[in-house]
Amino acid sequence: MGEKSRSQVILETARLTKHFGEVRAVDGVDMQISQGEVLSIVGPNGAGKTTLLKVLSGGHSIDTGTMSFIGRDVSHLGLIQRARMGIVYSFQIPALFENLNALDSISLTLFTREHKTIVFFPTTKRFPGIRQEAQKILKMFNVPETTVTSELPHGQRKLLDVAIAFALKPRLLLLDEPTSGVSTEEKGQVMDTIMPIIRQRNTTAVIVEHDMEIVTRYSHRIIVMDQGKVLVQGSPQEVMNNEKVKEVLLGHAPSVRNEMATPSPGR
Repeated sequence: MGEKSRSQVILETARLTKHFGEVRAVDGVDMQISQGEVLSIVGPNGAGKTTLLKVLSGGHSIDTGTMSFIGRDVSHLGLIQRARMGIVYSFQIPALFENLNALDSISLTLFTREHKTIVFFPTTKRFPGIRQEAQKILKMFNVPETTVTSELPHGQRKLLDVAIAFALKPRLLLLDEPTSGVSTEEKGQVMDTIMPIIRQRNTTAVIVEHDMEIVTRYSHRIIVMDQGKVLVQGSPQEVMNNEKVKEVLLGHAPSVRNEMATPSPGR
């Protein structure tokens, strides 16, 4: 991806840090993300990838450093405030309403977006626009409307979680391991469903992912993290040919083009 002008930068951080005691999970991260860019963040377990996503989303507070979004300083805004601005986080483990079907799950999200959750269940039929929007979103993501969430296959659970995130109209979508726990056969289906929607809507996306085949296939740019720091960043070709990257990633997996170490909590 070519150099972006500053007018196209949607998010920028400067010396961003997040420490847990003596652990520097995010350690002085400078980054710029451009409108419509798909940026992947990779690295060994414990590199700080998921912590960085949570800091960007507002799920973790910033210890030091700054963060701006669409030209506004959001360093001290929380998760809900950032979500209302368009920074939306899709979790590694889908946080779904297990006893609702997919249509009700999306509808509840839409009611939340419109600040109408208190009247969701008794009055859903009074809001045909909400139902129609929910049906349209589910059709985009190929998730059946009436299946109870707990009965969906894992791949469709992942898609439903991302669909819920899209119902919030993200300008910046943070995807934490969208193919984690998904079978090899389903991984391509999941990503081939999500990525065209991201492109069509010109949504900016930051993806934490262990499967390097997926990373190199779908990313405009890759950031490699190690011990809380940005080690290298560049195009997929530049990153995959970088000797530092090979040294870091080869220490944790047999091939940088195959799946890296099994994810563990608190990476």
